[in-house]
Amino acid sequence: MKSLIAAASLSLALILLVASSPLSAGAAGVAPEYDLVILNGLIVDGTGRPAYTGDVVVRNDRIELVGKSRPGAHANRRIDARGLVVAPGFIDMLGQSEVNLLIDPRAMSKVMQGVTTEVTGEGGSIAPMNERLIKEDEDYYRRFNLTVDWRTLAEYFRRVERQGLGLNLATFVGATQVRAHAMGFDNRPPTAAELEEMRRLVAQAMEDGALGLSTSLQYVPARFAKTDEIVELAKVAARYGGVYATHQRSEANALDSSLAEVFEIARRARIPTGIWHLKTAYKKNWGRMPEVLRRIEAARREGLKITADVYPYTAASTSLNACLPPWALEGGTERMLARLGDPETRARLKRDISTDSNDWENIYLGSGGAQGVLIGSVNNRALDALQGQHLSQIAAAQNKDPLDALFDLILADRGQTGAIYFMMSENDLRAALTSPHVSICTDSGARATDGPLSGTKSHPRGWGSYPRILARYVRDEKLLTLEAAVHKMTGMSAARVGLRDRGVLRRGAFADITIFDPERVRDRATFEQPNQYAEGINYVIINGQLAVDGGARTKTLSGRVLRGPGYRAKQKR
Repeated sequence: MKSLIAAASLSLALILLVASSPLSAGAAGVAPEYDLVILNGLIVDGTGRPAYTGDVVVRNDRIELVGKSRPGAHANRRIDARGLVVAPGFIDMLGQSEVNLLIDPRAMSKVMQGVTTEVTGEGGSIAPMNERLIKEDEDYYRRFNLTVDWRTLAEYFRRVERQGLGLNLATFVGATQVRAHAMGFDNRPPTAAELEEMRRLVAQAMEDGALGLSTSLQYVPARFAKTDEIVELAKVAARYGGVYATHQRSEANALDSSLAEVFEIARRARIPTGIWHLKTAYKKNWGRMPEVLRRIEAARREGLKITADVYPYTAASTSLNACLPPWALEGGTERMLARLGDPETRARLKRDISTDSNDWENIYLGSGGAQGVLIGSVNNRALDALQGQHLSQIAAAQNKDPLDALFDLILADRGQTGAIYFMMSENDLRAALTSPHVSICTDSGARATDGPLSGTKSHPRGWGSYPRILARYVRDEKLLTLEAAVHKMTGMSAARVGLRDRGVLRRGAFADITIFDPERVRDRATFEQPNQYAEGINYVIINGQLAVDGGARTKTLSGRVLRGPGYRAKQKR
């Protein structure tokens, strides 16, 4: 890596940049004052172009220059980045921090790994909100003393802006959210009036600033929505210039038909489409990623704008409830808990969960049973000791059948347990990482080693995804070049969801910058001990303000809400 830095100092790209730089031409008069000058770094600008050695100059919240600064130009702060990489701030394409930021706005686990912007809103989004949806998650809100005083996306944005954000935040509006808002959690098609209300809610969210429409079709109640329903909502988002993002209906046994549905929605709604956390799950499907990537390529050749993202781990994470078949989850939390308390229903559940199926995502069986399920987080503090244990260990300690242990834990935590599922292959992950159409996400909310969120554990991806790629897949395995990896983390991501002037280092772009040591950067979070910050992230600048200085988090909360195309168009009217 150091030889790369030395060689890059003679790059033709630098010569061209210096020649065109307004500060390299020896302008007459007093040198202007800048807020920040970053000197002598290896600049990887987020476009995928070759790295080169140079400087980055920041004035207020924007980049003033990328190239060669004039010697002696005055700045409030200078950073000597010799031996370090200077990159755009990393963009988390699926972050899940919309509620966590209200509980702890610092976004520690994200910012400490170089993330400056998070995209969120996976099917279930922060808004629209009503009393039915608040009640569904009231146990979680109660634990963190969180008052849900917003009903629309605009109201949420105003609240989080008043409080302050540790990073930039953009969100989709979830089709799951508008469905549950309009018609609850039942397995039925919407009436004409309900569908019209769902369209209205999507339109309002788009005008409030949503990036587009999202789905999480593996889960209830989203699973009850048919393709036609999703197309109708996606058409609304497309009318505002939005995009569509999906946790597709199947990532495993029904993957083929699920991909066909993704392409159909993109085609019929005429909307750019991203597949969240692309995977080929369960051992029987390992080795299929190259085929999936070929199908995406074929769809792109037909004119569909299909992209995807991944996190660099072979275990997934979602609720423990996801082990249950859809019929057991219909109607919401209280009805699910009542079913789990009934002996006859438990017997039926055991039969269904023990049988392989293409009709629903049997994540328990697909992960190899109880030994493949790790308890990641709990809401009931009396259950804290179970965090970090496999379900098989818990069942053995309690002298229970593993599925009874599963059901009892869901009951004790009232459906709020998070779990980690070991179900993917490393070779499939590597194949996805090398695709030119795949960017990066964490699929995890921001947490911290101190403060109100420190008592719960999570997936290590929320603490180390970006350093893990830079250390393992760039430096150690050389699966990706440095420039390609940074492009996936920055410029590619910003372009996919229409984040203007983000994800690149160029004059006029917002000053979101991550500076890291290419020899030291690494993830430290593990599945057993996830709550550990990454190493080698020396500086993080968000909208021109230092959020990480010399490897330590500052007190600044300089993140902003990033609103989508519908809001921007409305402001022009």
